[in-house]
Amino acid sequence: MGDEVVLLDLWVSPFGMRVRIALKEKGINYESKEENLSNKSSLLLKMNPIHKQIPVLIHNGKPICESLIIVQYIDEVWKDKAPLLPSDPYERAHAKFWADYVDKKIYSTGRLVWTTKGEAQEAAKKELIHHFKLLEKELGDKTFFGGDQFGLVDIALIPFYSWFYALETCGNFSMIHECPKLVEWAKRCMERESVSTSLPDQYKVYDFILELKKKLDLD
Repeated sequence: MGDEVVLLDLWVSPFGMRVRIALKEKGINYESKEENLSNKSSLLLKMNPIHKQIPVLIHNGKPICESLIIVQYIDEVWKDKAPLLPSDPYERAHAKFWADYVDKKIYSTGRLVWTTKGEAQEAAKKELIHHFKLLEKELGDKTFFGGDQFGLVDIALIPFYSWFYALETCGNFSMIHECPKLVEWAKRCMERESVSTSLPDQYKVYDFILELKKKLDLD
């Protein structure tokens, strides 16, 4: 198929990272267009007029929005290689549940860790660690969340590994101390080329957050 695949992205976005990983798992060539969210392109506004946010996958001129929807779309369209979702309906629903849990809990709670201070920050930190511990319990002794197969839940969560250092430093806690099995899982994921080439350096992410805090006048 002569597919034209374009990704509207932002290097530091965990949501963009998900799509990068899925495309690389499938071996799909794509053009990446880096967005400036303080000066959004006319293409982004045209392709995602509702939310005006990245990532947006443009496949043969048609836009698909929202990272987990994009990942599932990629899995359905390019189904001949590296399945990202289980074939069993129950297992598939289970994976979607936990991917949705990551979507609803990790970014929003993590953001509170680096945008608040004092009691509010302490409460956010405890809540974030609670979410990570629940995910660690779900992982159990498995290689990946879906067992031996790298898939949807791994793709949903692993981008936040690049944010661990920033969250730990801002919130003054240690992921290796709180959730050692989750850190081991993250390192296993990082052995995959699709992941290691899609995630930015943790220190670059931290620097980005420091700059963002200055812009938002949060210091």
